[in-house]
Amino acid sequence: MTAIALGADHAGLPLKEDLKAWLIERGHEVVDCGTQSSESVDYPDYAAAVAGAVTAGKAERGILVCGTGIGMAIAANKVPGIRAAACTDAYTARLSREHNDTNVLALGARVTAREAALEILATWLGAEFAGGRHARRVEKLAALDRRKEQSDAPTR
Repeated sequence: MTAIALGADHAGLPLKEDLKAWLIERGHEVVDCGTQSSESVDYPDYAAAVAGAVTAGKAERGILVCGTGIGMAIAANKVPGIRAAACTDAYTARLSREHNDTNVLALGARVTAREAALEILATWLGAEFAGGRHARRVEKLAALDRRKEQSDAPTR
């Protein structure tokens, strides 16, 4: 099975724990990047931890949970090599994999019921990148990452 990095802020903690149990029940290895507390934390820290686990090869995919999923997706997408999508239904989750080859799923605990989140997750995990015309577009995303990495490189 797939190694999955999982992270949440305080708003997403209960749903993260439900997703974690669901993943483990299905034989996935879970890399839990926190939080473990309901005390207020900053979502970019957990997005960076999950994105880092994915880009370092410690996990094949990542799942992030905050209030809406939007902040987590924005933060994760700042990490070169990450293609994160905030998905609110199974259709967008499937297309995010088939068309965009997403490697991080962001969910909103305050806007997505537990059962819907599990359906979204199952669909996302089961979907495969379609390639074809979409591969050209995903390569263009990778080129943007490389351009950003070059512009961020220290100059001498």
